[in-house]
Amino acid sequence: MTATAGPGSDDLIEVFKALGNPARLQIMQWLKDPEAHFGEYAPIADRQAVGVCVTHIQAKASLAQSTVSSYMSTLERAGLVHATRVGKWTHYRRDDERLAQVARSIGTTL
Repeated sequence: MTATAGPGSDDLIEVFKALGNPARLQIMQWLKDPEAHFGEYAPIADRQAVGVCVTHIQAKASLAQSTVSSYMSTLERAGLVHATRVGKWTHYRRDDERLAQVARSIGTTL
């Protein structure tokens, strides 16, 4: 018997790959409640509207700027975060609707 992938399986694989890294998963958890996890950093813009500045994510994660940028690009390609430019800074916020869609897809495909 051959297993076949249903619609959206490639999307789910990208999501699982993105969340399979412990640091990226941690960042997603932090972004769920940005005020609680990034409150010690003065916001450059409204965290609820545009998200958390990448420099604040970098500082909290204690990772190199290039590593955090790569991680955030991976999360963005998987559709899990939105990037917004504010001046020279990029801000990221979770796409909670996409995460809900992923959860529904898991329920129907597994």
